[in-house]
Amino acid sequence: MLCYSHQGKVSREALQSMNRGHLLLMLAATYLLFASPVSRAVVSSDPAGAILPHHAARSHRPLLAPLDEPGLRSSAALVLDATHASVLYSRRADVALPIASITKLMTALVVLEAGQPLEEMIEITPDDRSSGKGAHSRLAMGATLSRGDLIHLALMASENRAAHALGRTFPGGLPALVLAMNAKAAALGMTSARFVDPSGLSSENVASPADLSKLVVAASNDPTIREYSTDGRYAVQVGRRTLGFRNTNSLVSNPAWNIVVQKTGYIAEAGRCLVMQAVIEDRTVVIVLLNSFGKYTRVADARRIRKWIEAKLFEHGPSTLASKT
Repeated sequence: MLCYSHQGKVSREALQSMNRGHLLLMLAATYLLFASPVSRAVVSSDPAGAILPHHAARSHRPLLAPLDEPGLRSSAALVLDATHASVLYSRRADVALPIASITKLMTALVVLEAGQPLEEMIEITPDDRSSGKGAHSRLAMGATLSRGDLIHLALMASENRAAHALGRTFPGGLPALVLAMNAKAAALGMTSARFVDPSGLSSENVASPADLSKLVVAASNDPTIREYSTDGRYAVQVGRRTLGFRNTNSLVSNPAWNIVVQKTGYIAEAGRCLVMQAVIEDRTVVIVLLNSFGKYTRVADARRIRKWIEAKLFEHGPSTLASKT
């Protein structure tokens, strides 16, 4: 604050005080300019030889800060880093819930392991007809397809009559298939899993996210399941007609995703379900999402998981992907 004499002029003491203040401000600014690590520039290892701020060359800070959790809408979920054998995220991962058409992944695995000829032709019969919500099928009575095509449609398009026909023609019929499915679950260590039919239309087909992660890993080792479950489109000849089918998981047609194996599911008791193995940032990641509400929630959750992983890796590197429960 300036001081004035009675003549209205600035006093000598005020001028001296003001000069000292200016000097201190200049010294402080000089210190901040040359001492701050944020202001120092270093040559990064970037191939273009760009000059980057010191902190950018050291930590590569992202556009988005890492999240504490992916903010999923599914009521039960599990995310595994299969590359490093670690749990990235879990929510009610040990709770057994209805799994709907995720069941078909086990059906395909057991049928393929039985070694029945994939080229054998199988007719759709009235025995393959199911009732109730979610029991739709585009395969008419009398349609004849190869066993390979039935597996293809069961995995890719979640065809219920295709899955039932696979069970009906299994050695020993449906009871033998269900028995084999439960035996396979036990062998994989799926301790809370229970299967009662090949299609998943019954709400008594149950498993926990932890169980299903083991099924996904096992299914990913079968090249036929990998191919059939991730095809975006497939057409079959039924009599004089050509029937085209689309994958029930829209992510398989997205070039930004590298999906190894996948399966969707839905019945009212199970909500929307999705399991898959995908490669994200050079990591093999297993994703299990159960009981999502809303038609697009499971896909949106998968996208949230991917962004969450990418953000955490980009921010601090692999060590930040610790277990989140």
